[in-house]
Amino acid sequence: MRPISLYWFRRDLRLNDSPALAAAAAAGDVVGVFVLDDTLLAPAGATRRTYLAATLESLDRSMGGALCVRQGDPASVLASLAREVGASALYATADFAPYGRARDERVASALSAQGVASFFVDSPYAVAPGLVRTPGGDPYRVFTPFRRSWERHEVSRASGAVVLGWRSAPGESPTAVERFGGTRRPWYFADLDDAPAIVGAVGEADALDRLERFAALAGSYATLRNRPDLDATSRLSAFLHFGVLHPRQVLELVGEESFVAEIAWREFYGDVLFHRPDSARESLLDISARLLVDRDDAAARRFQRWARGETGFPLVDAGMRQLLAEGWMHNRVRMVVASFLVKHLHLDWRWGARWFMWRLVDGDLASNQHGWQWCAGVGTDAAPFHRIFNPTLQSQRFDPEGTYVRRYVRELADVAAPDIHEPGARGRSARYPAPMIDLAAERREALARWSLARS
Repeated sequence: MRPISLYWFRRDLRLNDSPALAAAAAAGDVVGVFVLDDTLLAPAGATRRTYLAATLESLDRSMGGALCVRQGDPASVLASLAREVGASALYATADFAPYGRARDERVASALSAQGVASFFVDSPYAVAPGLVRTPGGDPYRVFTPFRRSWERHEVSRASGAVVLGWRSAPGESPTAVERFGGTRRPWYFADLDDAPAIVGAVGEADALDRLERFAALAGSYATLRNRPDLDATSRLSAFLHFGVLHPRQVLELVGEESFVAEIAWREFYGDVLFHRPDSARESLLDISARLLVDRDDAAARRFQRWARGETGFPLVDAGMRQLLAEGWMHNRVRMVVASFLVKHLHLDWRWGARWFMWRLVDGDLASNQHGWQWCAGVGTDAAPFHRIFNPTLQSQRFDPEGTYVRRYVRELADVAAPDIHEPGARGRSARYPAPMIDLAAERREALARWSLARS
């Protein structure tokens, strides 16, 4: 009789190019399992849980209905399942995030106590965190030298699908993920709706199709990537976050330099989090502790107007409404709305980061937290604090005809450029809110607070 192994799906929800799954298949028959872990689901709102459920359903279909979904503490769940099916080993793709590393140690210990070996293989990154080092052996703190060193590391070639006959075990429906989590709502979310966004393309077939289509058009990425009115970016971030695609699959097809740099940024942030797990919650720069931010009830009301897309600044509102409608936002607009929250509304970057993690389908801890710190001027490779995005100028430059704004701010559907870029859209629509702040005054206030923090 062939030995049985558990394959624990995490951020690798695919059957193609999966060295860990291939190792499990080589060892014998396989039971595939996904664990609904409340620690990971609690910060996820309805949109991300809905997207994850749809992705798991797609994976389950590709496995012939054999995916076992269970809920609870992973150490207890996997130890129980191993006894139930008579598994002698567990295989999984290695996790390099702070919680994932500690959890995997607990799982391995629980399984070892009953004679089950654990094997953590490969990485969700092209180059595993911790491998890219300075000549002196230290981690990099700045992106550009990290990228140069990262590019010198050899990336293994992507492999094909792992074909195997799955062993089945009873469990929940993949859609059970929608019933769990979403419990970690901070007080400043109090009056915000959590209706799920419309879920778009999900699963491995859609991911590979999107990758191939983007690869054919990637030559225009460098010149058009900052235009939110155009479909000029890859839209692969959710697939990469859940491991429906591996970055080596992407790099093998897309070699466009500015796009490779974006993959390198993702890998850099994963490396920073690996070395500095505290940066998931705390700013990398000490000055952040001295920077005055608002945290009272009035601040919460300003946050909620921002989150609903009711600031009176068209590009900011379009981005926030895109997030509500689609669980995604164009990267240029992410920088604008983040700058607006931190430097014009004087709120803590962590408030915005938590809202993004709540609503985004591609809510990746390392990329999200460090991207927010970059915008706030308090992280690795931080933009200078005095770089404060003006949403009106950004709208004029990157959405010249107002197409993106009209797509998401329906009150402005009949307003033409250049008026559509103006705060309050110059009163052209009685239904659109007046601007909630004076940009110039709040810019001066932000710089004054920064100067005080430095002194």
